[in-house]
Amino acid sequence: MQDLLNTPIWNGKSLANLLTLEFLVGIAGNVVSAIAILIIGFMIAGWLGRRVTNLGGRHRHLDDTLFKFLGNIIRYVVIGFAVLFVLNTFGIETTSIVAVIGAAGLAIGLALQGTLSNVAAGVMIIFFRPIKIGDFVEVDGQMGTVKDVTLNFTELASVVNVQIIIPNAQVWGKTITNYSSYPTRRAEWEFGVGYGANLAQAERIIRDTIMADPRSHTDPEPFIQVNNLNASSVDFLVRVWCDRTEYFAYQADMKRAVKEALDAGGVDIPFPTRTIVNVEG
Repeated sequence: MQDLLNTPIWNGKSLANLLTLEFLVGIAGNVVSAIAILIIGFMIAGWLGRRVTNLGGRHRHLDDTLFKFLGNIIRYVVIGFAVLFVLNTFGIETTSIVAVIGAAGLAIGLALQGTLSNVAAGVMIIFFRPIKIGDFVEVDGQMGTVKDVTLNFTELASVVNVQIIIPNAQVWGKTITNYSSYPTRRAEWEFGVGYGANLAQAERIIRDTIMADPRSHTDPEPFIQVNNLNASSVDFLVRVWCDRTEYFAYQADMKRAVKEALDAGGVDIPFPTRTIVNVEG
């Protein structure tokens, strides 16, 4: 029995040493220190995370998504250091634990290659910001407004307000068309008039109608020229710049306005016709 009490069983100490009051007091002190470190660590992590996340909301020129991501990273890093301090408090060698975590991380990484590729793409999207929340984009054949960008997926709301979830690897690896990047867009139309129409009059009506709209920009200068001689019409190609936010309504409104103005000006707008010739054998 005496030999059993004197045999080292934990951290070089025998059972007899473990049962001493001094040792138990030391263990209690370590537990209290560990709890204090964890509480302080979580408080600091939460405070720093919120501070960094709120920076994006306080300044309109900063990206909310980027600072939300950075806030989460800082929070997890601080918590990780707090856990390491706790382990050191109990005399546990953290180097071996880090090595085990590294080996486990490698195994998990090999098993979750698809998921990790989405996470890696999510990091690239968040840092390089080809798209951000609120942008109207087309990605991988899907068009909609960006609602959220996480580490795993990008969420869009389609033009009919249907949720679209795209894995980040498909977002980063595909061509992204961002319709919200620039403040202005160029609207484009093609208007056809009859071959018997006065082309100068038709051009003047088209120009006056479109440029009378306050949404039309004069700089860059609008382009209105005959572009094509079709089988039944002479086609005018019209290109005018407008604000990005007004593009869709502006483009639709001008189609109707020009059509009505050409009708009022007596300019013939042709439509396809078919002549049937009856040939008797």
